[in-house]
Order: sequence, then C-alpha cells, then structure tokens
Amino acid sequence: MSAPTRPVPARLAPADVVRVGAAGLRTRPLRIVLSALGIAIGIAAMLAVVGISASSRAELDRTLRALGTNLLTVAPGNTLAGAQAKLPPESTAMVRRIGPVQSVTATGRLAAKVYRNEHIPAGQNGSISVLAARADLLEHVGARLTAGRRLTEGADGPTVVLGAGAALRLGIGSPGPRVWLGGRWFSVVGILAPIPLAPELDSAALVGWPAAQRLLDFDGSPTTIYTRTTDASVEQVRAVLAATVNPQAPNEVKVSRPSDALSAARAAGNTLNGMLLGLGAVALIVGGVGVANTMVISVLERRAEIGLRRALGATRGQIRLQFLCESLLLATLGGGAGVLFGSIATAGYAWYRTWPAVIPGWALMGGLAATITVGAVAGLYPAAAAARLAPTEALTR
Repeated sequence: MSAPTRPVPARLAPADVVRVGAAGLRTRPLRIVLSALGIAIGIAAMLAVVGISASSRAELDRTLRALGTNLLTVAPGNTLAGAQAKLPPESTAMVRRIGPVQSVTATGRLAAKVYRNEHIPAGQNGSISVLAARADLLEHVGARLTAGRRLTEGADGPTVVLGAGAALRLGIGSPGPRVWLGGRWFSVVGILAPIPLAPELDSAALVGWPAAQRLLDFDGSPTTIYTRTTDASVEQVRAVLAATVNPQAPNEVKVSRPSDALSAARAAGNTLNGMLLGLGAVALIVGGVGVANTMVISVLERRAEIGLRRALGATRGQIRLQFLCESLLLATLGGGAGVLFGSIATAGYAWYRTWPAVIPGWALMGGLAATITVGAVAGLYPAAAAARLAPTEALTR
C-alpha cells in the first residue's frame, strides 16, 4: 500500500495576489483614504519642492540667456584713507579700448534729489538716487519699459525715466506726471520694469547725460560703468578692468559680474530646498507609520479570515504575500495621489509666476520608488504577524 501523498498548495498568480490584496482595501475605504493621505502629503510636498525649484532654475537660466552673462560693472571703491574713490572722467573711453569689449555705457550719480512735489520735506526723498544716464543704458543692461519711452541721445529737455521701485515710492504708475528734481520740474516720460542684472537702477531716477550736464551741473564723471564683452573673454576682461580704469590706483576700483549674484541666489535657494525636502521626507515617514498602523489593525480585525484561509490550504507565504501586497497597494495609492497633487501644485505656481513648469523625471521616479519602499517596509511586520497565526488560534478568537 503506497504512502499518501502530501497535498500541494495551489499557487497564486500575480493577478490573484493583487486581487486578494485589493479586496482588503475595499472593505474599509475611509480608513484607507486617511492612511493613504499621509503618504500623499509627503510625496506631494517633496515633488512640489523639487518641481518649483527646478522651475525657478529654468526661469533663471532663461533670464540669463536673455540678458547674457557677459555684463561687467565697474564702480568706485574706497581709498586707502577710507574715503569714497572717484572714477576718472576718461575711464569710459579707456574701457572701450579693450579689445574684446563690445560696448560700454555709464551712469553718473547726481547730488540732486527727487520728490513728488516741491512741498515735500528735504529728508523725505524715499532713498531714490538721481543718475545721469547714457541713452544706450537701458538696452545695454537688458532693461525694458512698462510704459513710456527711453531717454534720447540729444539735448533732451527736463525729462526723467523712473525705475520700478522709484515709481512705486513716488506713487506714479504711468508717464505724464511731473516730479520736483534738483529744484525744477521734470516730466516723467518712462517707467522701467525691474532689472535683474542692474537692481541698483530700480530705485533710481534717470536723467539724460546731456540734460544732466546742462540743467543739474553734472561734471561728466561716471560712477558706474557697464561693459559687454565676448562670452569667451569675460574673465580676461574682468582681470584688466580695474587697472584700465584707474592705472594709478586699481585697488580703488570695484569690478563685478551681476550674473554671479543671480547664481549665488540660486545656490542659496538650493540650500533652502534641501531643508524643505527634509520636511517632506519626515511627512513621508509619518505617512509610512500610518500605513503600518493601519495594516496592524487590519490583521487584528481579520483573524477569522486569516484562519479560514489557512484552514482551506493557504500557506504562510501566501498569507504574508497577501498583506504585503495590500500594504504596497495602499502606499502606491497615496504615492500616486501625491505625484498628482505635487505636479498640480508645481504647474499652478509656475503659471502664477509665469515660469516654465519643470518637473524632473528623476523626481517622479524617485517619488514612486520612495512610495514602494515605504509600503514594503510598513507592511513587513503586519504581514509576518499574519503569517504566524495558526488556523485554530485565528478561528477561536
């Protein structure tokens, strides 16, 4: 008489595992939604931080491409005695002689103050600087007008162009009004948009160079020189600018590259984004704890189901796989919602700021990978606890 053969447990196909795991989620939808919400918040926060940061960098790169990184500025520094230095009157012409230099323009600071009318006290000038400006200044620094016209090269009358901040402080929103400047009336003929590469012009009132010499006793000495050079020669020109402008005292000349400030702001933004990503990771971990808690409660409530399945022939491995799959599905549900919400938040903020919406592919893949990892880790213990239940023990409780 042959020995009885041991029954071979039926194998579960992957589709069957998913179906069995999803059945547990459908029984308690409210609890599942609340548990998945923690995962969704973590993934959405992390994806939004990365997406908004990437969109900001794309906008900065677009701005730099449009304005150029070949702009250098020259300004007076301090003398050895600590006093304010002064650029030689011929410095603009000297810079123009440098071979790779493509164009040069300048502004000169005036002692005049600008007010909304002649009755404003002298001390209440709103920290608005008055500058003599060459006619090609705005084009040179990549400025654009929100209204009105530019300064002209000829002997323009008493007219002024206001920077964005200066116009706001004076309460002027369009060309036409007059301002009290240097003891006489000047007509506002233009208002500028903010200038990323020359923020010092945002709080300035610009008067034409010839008009400043004729009406405001300007001596023609520049206080800031703006020069454009070929892209390949920026550093070489930067190295010789100070000695070219003031050969006798190059240490009294400050040379800067405005695009470096924008790049530094980008680096500072990356540091802040790292902190925000850390907060998003904490939210994701909290969401994972919530998933684990939900799965533990689910195992306790479904002892009878586990015992019945074991009595009908389900192996420990199949029980373990069922609850692990349920945990993964729960985390994936939250991760998918988080990716959707994070993408919407990024696109909405980019649209509001008129930035290009950029969501790196690695962020999407990383978010889904983090979701799967959290789901697997959160489901390991509940799945192992369910698999350890004996059929008799589970059915008697």
